[in-house]
Amino acid sequence: MTAMADGYTPDGGQMISQERESGNAATPAVPVRTGRAHPVTLREVAELAGVSTATVSLVINKKKNARIADETRQRVTEAITELGYRPNAMAKTLVSGTSKFIGLVADGVATTPFAGQIIHGAQDEAWKHGYALLIANTEGNEELEKDAIAMMLEYKVRGILYSTWFHRPTEIPETLRESDFVLVNCFSPESGAARAVVPDETQGGHSATGILVRGGHRRIAFINATTPSPARDGRLQGYKDALEAAGIPFDPDLVLEAYPDQEGGYGATQNLLTLGVSAVYCYNDRMAMGLYDGLRENGLSIPEDIAVVGFDNQEVIAAHLRPPLSTVSLPHYELGAAGVRMLLGLDAAPLESAVKIACPPVERASVAVHSPA
Repeated sequence: MTAMADGYTPDGGQMISQERESGNAATPAVPVRTGRAHPVTLREVAELAGVSTATVSLVINKKKNARIADETRQRVTEAITELGYRPNAMAKTLVSGTSKFIGLVADGVATTPFAGQIIHGAQDEAWKHGYALLIANTEGNEELEKDAIAMMLEYKVRGILYSTWFHRPTEIPETLRESDFVLVNCFSPESGAARAVVPDETQGGHSATGILVRGGHRRIAFINATTPSPARDGRLQGYKDALEAAGIPFDPDLVLEAYPDQEGGYGATQNLLTLGVSAVYCYNDRMAMGLYDGLRENGLSIPEDIAVVGFDNQEVIAAHLRPPLSTVSLPHYELGAAGVRMLLGLDAAPLESAVKIACPPVERASVAVHSPA
């Protein structure tokens, strides 16, 4: 025969005790936790495991030199699982002086579709190494940027990634210097001022032109941007380097300039048609999209009459043009991931120059093998 007596534990959980008539022995009360009004404490874990709070702390913090029997560790681990105990991250932060957060401060990355891959890459890499990402999108507001960095410092982040939505030189905010930091998609004009990771614009320009060279084209125009920038200079240099590598003389008359958007590419069409070229490399995909319209209005087909290559690999543009556009990818995901590795000391990070990440070519149907007449 079994008798049952019902009661409640101090934390509000229901307690069911069972006594069995077998040699006056009684089974201890078993707490059944139906709800909890407060987080599980270290003391509760210790009580359930039958050990001291100091022992629980040693197990949780994985102290290598602690002399704790395997059976005891097992009991503590089971108690933690049963109760759903979560260590106090802020308390650990106070002890260690740093947290398991990495900050990312950006001027517009989070609101820019293709540049948002910087966040994706940084987040994936951070998780891989046991860190979470704190993100602040400032839209270029200096006061907001200052407050965001200050907040991250208060949370004792492991370090901060400081990113811009397009590749450019940047001034380092004074508050940023109070933390370990890495510049992502930007760099400091001061030599040796900061670690930085940026896209390799020159290599990207070389790859874009190389797609056309491999297609048999030798008279290749380049429509560059009008505004000075690392991308404008690097992509032009890559174009020159690829021509030289193929034994094709550089002709400055084949380099045009236009505003780097759809209207700019469309507006450059008439000048382009006077040059007698068989292929065009555009500064970016938006410019190439405008050029598509201009060429079609003039009765020309892509790639049969003129081959076209862009730069950026904006999926919403390049993959959905007709024909799909050959281009070069900006490695935003890799920039974010590399920034985290650099911050954690997993990748080499020279101060004297920015680390450059390759821009891989993406070949599609806008380039066909060309046989010169």
